Formats: sequence, structure tokens, C-alpha cells
Amino acid sequence: MPDSGAVESVVRGDHGDPFAVLGMHREAGALAVRAFLPHASRVDLIDATTGATVAELERTHAAGFFAGIVPKRVEPFPYRLRLTIGDTRTEIEDPYRFGNVLGEIDVYLIAEGRHRRLYEKFGAHAAHMQGVAGTSFALWAPNARRVSVVGDFNDWDGRRHPMRFRHEVGVWEIFLPGIATGAVYKYELLGPSGNLLPLKADPYAFWCERPPATASIVATAGGDTWHDSAWLARREDANRRDAPIAVYEVHLGSWKRAEGNRYLTYRELASDLVPYAASLGFTHLELMPVSEYPFDGSWGYQPIGLFAPTSRFGTPQDFAAFVDAAHQAGLGVLLDWVPGHFPTDPHGLGYFDGTHLYEHADPRQGFQPDWNTLIYNFGRNEVANFLLGNALFWLDRYHVDGLRVDAVASMLYLDYSRKPGEWIPNRMGGRENLAAIAFLQNTNEVVYAEHPGTATAAEESTDWPKVSQPVYLGGLGFGYKWNMGWMHDTLAYMREDPINRKYHQDQLTFGFMYAFSENFVLPLSHDEVVHLKGSLVGKMPGDRWQRFANLRAYFGFMYAHPGKKLLFMGGEFAQEREWNHDRSLDWHVLADPAHAAVQRLIGDLNRTYRGLPALYELDAEPAGLEWIVSDREQSILAFVRRARDSNDVVVSITNFTPVVRHGYRIGVPASGTYVEAMNTDYEHYGGSGVSNGPLEAQPFGAHDKPYSLVLKLPPLATLLLKRSGAP
Repeated sequence: MPDSGAVESVVRGDHGDPFAVLGMHREAGALAVRAFLPHASRVDLIDATTGATVAELERTHAAGFFAGIVPKRVEPFPYRLRLTIGDTRTEIEDPYRFGNVLGEIDVYLIAEGRHRRLYEKFGAHAAHMQGVAGTSFALWAPNARRVSVVGDFNDWDGRRHPMRFRHEVGVWEIFLPGIATGAVYKYELLGPSGNLLPLKADPYAFWCERPPATASIVATAGGDTWHDSAWLARREDANRRDAPIAVYEVHLGSWKRAEGNRYLTYRELASDLVPYAASLGFTHLELMPVSEYPFDGSWGYQPIGLFAPTSRFGTPQDFAAFVDAAHQAGLGVLLDWVPGHFPTDPHGLGYFDGTHLYEHADPRQGFQPDWNTLIYNFGRNEVANFLLGNALFWLDRYHVDGLRVDAVASMLYLDYSRKPGEWIPNRMGGRENLAAIAFLQNTNEVVYAEHPGTATAAEESTDWPKVSQPVYLGGLGFGYKWNMGWMHDTLAYMREDPINRKYHQDQLTFGFMYAFSENFVLPLSHDEVVHLKGSLVGKMPGDRWQRFANLRAYFGFMYAHPGKKLLFMGGEFAQEREWNHDRSLDWHVLADPAHAAVQRLIGDLNRTYRGLPALYELDAEPAGLEWIVSDREQSILAFVRRARDSNDVVVSITNFTPVVRHGYRIGVPASGTYVEAMNTDYEHYGGSGVSNGPLEAQPFGAHDKPYSLVLKLPPLATLLLKRSGAP
């Protein structure tokens, strides 16, 4: 029998090896059974095979520690415990009679930091052991003195279900019989000095309570059935850099709300958002972070439950049904992924086992002052493995088509948003975060290798080289990079009164200088319509007609410019109010013809874009662009886009002034007839209706081109001219 000190330790809840004390053990040629059941007044040992009562366990400690010797038996056998609690009797399976949760291969891969499917072992999983149904739990907390699973099933008493410690990998594990899907739980940890830590949510939980509640829920991840095989078969073609990609960025909590300002569910969004985006011709949905997060005002960018679709909108299966519906409608689904930092909420990852486990201990490396968040220790194998596994999880279990990685610049630079003396140089004395670079490179390589056809995109706001180049060429390995410079420069240009734009033409043209240095996405994202920046149409100068015309011209210019397209929700119908995450978009404004006209324009731009290979096939190749003119004095910009077939050309001309330009001659690269494939000044879009019929190229050179066209340029408008005729 254990000494009194061990029993006292179990009763106090600070014994680091409960399986050495509790359960069935061979001792001095006999079998001993021990259990800590503080809520029971009597405990009987039952043979699980025969159902016969074998022995009554003696209460050896007033707190509820029971022990006894099995008469006439020396070989361990399956057993149950019959508990008398007040006037009732109930039989339970003893968790301490079951073996390990982690297998030898799991332990080996975890120790090396190479277990890419950790989410299949860590966290809570419905399981059967020795024919008994229950849930297995596993948690990495190497410096804790004791870890327990707590929940309603044990009155949140951390003494009841302490876990087994796997010293070789720092993992705590236990199989709890009878715990089923839907059970609410957390982990109770004692820190290295024996101090009780705040209850922790499960880092690997597949579902969580709806905030502000913070517990984890036993659940399965992914869909029950999928109907997207046709989409998956063609996904690679849809994500290629020579494909037309037009992304609709969405915040699920505020795209649209139900009566009473209620969130729409994932399934309601599948029935409403998915057909809406598809009808407007978008190719992809990009969801702002859906990983569970405690604070609505973070928009999901401060996640705690990285493996759990937020319960604000439904269950994991509901989210899978949303993705499935999008795929059936021909829409890819991209997730905003946040591996750079995490919040300091006490139930989260911070100071997880009483040490700086997931974050750097030194705040100069482990604290992000901009957002008051903690920074992952990318140089720790277990942390990098946790994040890599999370990236693979969404692609695997939810068939997600790609990841947009948030705030990459904050990961790459050790001095990001820090003053001199507030950061620590790397081992070579530089400002680059070498561990984060290695993490990003490895993640991209593994994602593309294990999930071909998916894509990654970096929100990287500096001039870091080769963000979207392969790792073997010295790049970070992303498929795409958001062109933040283009967004900021061109929006600054559009804010200018047209009379002053000639002094700012460089803001419009500078992006062409580096347009092919990366595989770019042109983002008009959520960041540009919050924090008193106003809406897109609100940035435009002039009277109301001019503001809408400016926006239409800008959209036309964006779709002609090299790079994939991204538009944040509300922009497609020129919402005038700044975005507010706490309320629905202003759908009522579509009763106004001006707003409805912009929505028609976006739909037609998407369809025109997808129908003209010249606008996308060579997006990342210099051969896809040919300059015509940047007319600074008249604020006119014209260029040629080419398809892989060099005879397939589209000419883009934008007049950024409210003046109609009659008889404006521009050079074109070839003979033939040029017709308007798009004119953002059509009356159908709310414009003035200035247009051009089919134009025959004249054999008069202009702008270093052998042929030319004479046009009427509509005010504040973009023309896209499609060439037809013989080469």
C-alpha cells in the first residue's frame, strides 16, 4: 500500500504521478485497488466480465480515499466501481485502469517536433479503450506539477481526474470513460512551484463555449459528409497564378444579421452569403479569422481556440457545411490565419504551465506592444509544430482552399514597432527573426506538399524580398503576397481632388514599377474602412455623382491592373458608412439606384475579368503588361494587358478627371477592331453614358505604338477595349 504521504498528496491534488497510486496494482503477491472518490460514501469492486461483486473497498481517508485487497486473485482483470452516493447507487469505469493514450510513434514524432497530425492525439477525442466508450485527453504542459481534466462530470474538482505524465515528451494524458461529445471541460494545472493556475481552455479543442464563456467542448472536427469532389478536382486550376482570382473578403459576424441583431448561423450564411458572392462572379470567399476568439472587437485576430470554428455561428459541422456549400457553388474558401501572436486572456496560452511555454519569456521578444498580445516562440520545436499542425488541420478537416497569413511583417522583424533598446538582435546581429523565417518557409513547403492545389498568401507590408518565391530560391514560399503599397498609394491618389491629381500621378504609376516582383493580390481590405478611415466611396472627392464615378473608375482600374483582386464586403455596393463589426452592412441602401448600380458594376467587372484571359493569365509576368501612356497633365493612364496568346490584348484607359476628353488619341500595339468590353461610365452603372462604338485601329503611330485609336474618354471612368480581328 502507498505510504500516508502519497495518499495525502492525492487527496490534496498535488501528486504528480496519480497512476502510480490509483487503480489496480500487484502488491506482495496480491491485487490492490485504490480510488479517490470524495463524493461517495461506499465503493464496491465489480468484475466487469461477470458483474459479480468482488470486494468492498475500505475508506482509508476521511476525504474519500478508498482502498482494498482483491481476495484470491493475482492477475489484473477488467473491473468497475459501484458507488453509493446518498440513497443512490451507480457504477462507473475507473479511469485509472486504462493504459496510455499516446503510442510509441506519437511519442517519437512529438519529441522530434515532427508530428504533423498532433490534433489527432492532443485535445479531446471520442475513443474506445478495452471496449469502453469515453474520451481521451492529452495536453502538452511539461513544467506543470499536476494536470487534471475538470468539468461538470466531476464538479470541476481538480483532485478527481489528475492525468498521467509522459516524461519523455512533457505530455499529460488520460482516458475518461463515459465522457461523451458535448461535455464541457477545461484543464486545471499546478505550476512548477505547486501554485494553482487559472483554468485553461484546451489549445486543441475542436469546439468552445460561446464567448464570454471560455470552456472547451468535446466535439468532432470537420464534416459528416462532403459533396465537393468536383470542386476539389479543379481546385488547383482555380488557385493558380495564371487563373482569374477575385476574392470577396467577409466578416461573418457583420455581413448580414437577422432580426434582433442576431448573428446568422454558418448554415444560414451558406444559404445567403454563398449564392450572393457566386452571383456577383467572385471566385473565392476570404473569411476573417473564424478560430475561436474571446473579444468581438478583435475581429478574430486575437484567437485562443486555433482548432475551433467560433461557436458564435454554430457547430464545427455547421462550419464544414458552409465550406461544402461554397465549393458546390464554385467558390474557393480562404481563411485568415493568425500564427503571429495570441491574447493574454488567463484561460489562453499565456504562461500556460506556469512558465513561458508558448511565448518568449523576454518581453522584448515575447510581447507585441501594438496589440498587447504575446508572440509565439517560433524557435521552440513544439510551438512551431503546434502552429504547422493547425495550418494543416484547416486544410485537412475543413477542405479549406488556402490561408491568408496575417501580420507577416510583425513576425519577420525583431524590431517591429520597437524603439532602439526594446529588441534583441539575432545571432548574427541583425533584425530578422530567423526562427520565424524558418517557420514560415517550412509551413509553406509542407502545406503545398501535403495539400497540392491549395494556396497561401502573406499580408506583408514591407519590401521583404521574395515573399512569394519558392524556398529553394531563397523565398518565404508563399503563393501570393498582398500588395499593401498599391492599396495605400492608389487610395491616397483617389482622395485627391481631380484638379490636383496631376501632381500625384506617381502614386498611381509607382505600383507598375514592381508589379511583377511578387505574385500580388490587390487588396481593398477591411483595414481601409475602419478606425475613422471612412468607407471606400467616402474617400472619394467631389459631389455625390463624382464620388460614385470616382469609385467606379477606381474599380475598373483595379481590375485592369496586374494582380489578383480582393474586395471587402460592402465595397461592392458602395456602402457609405464606415464598417462596424457590431452591426450588419447597410443592405437597405440598395434601394438607392446609385448603390445598386455599383453592385451591378462589380458583378460585370468580375464576369468581364474572368472572360478575358489578357487580364489574368500573365498577372505575374512582365510580358502581361505593355505601357501606353501616363498623361500627367490630363490625369489619364493607359496600358495594354496581354494573354499568353500575344494577339489576345485588352487596352485599359482611365480618365481620372470629370472632364470628357474628345478626340483623344492613344497608341495600340496592333491593327484590328477594338470594342468596349467595359465602360464604368455606362448609364447602367450610374454614369453619364459617354461611350465608343467599335473602333478600327488607324495606321498612325502614337506613344511608340504602330497603330492608334481616337476615343471619347468619359469622365471619371475606366474603359477596357478588347481587340478583335486578324493578327
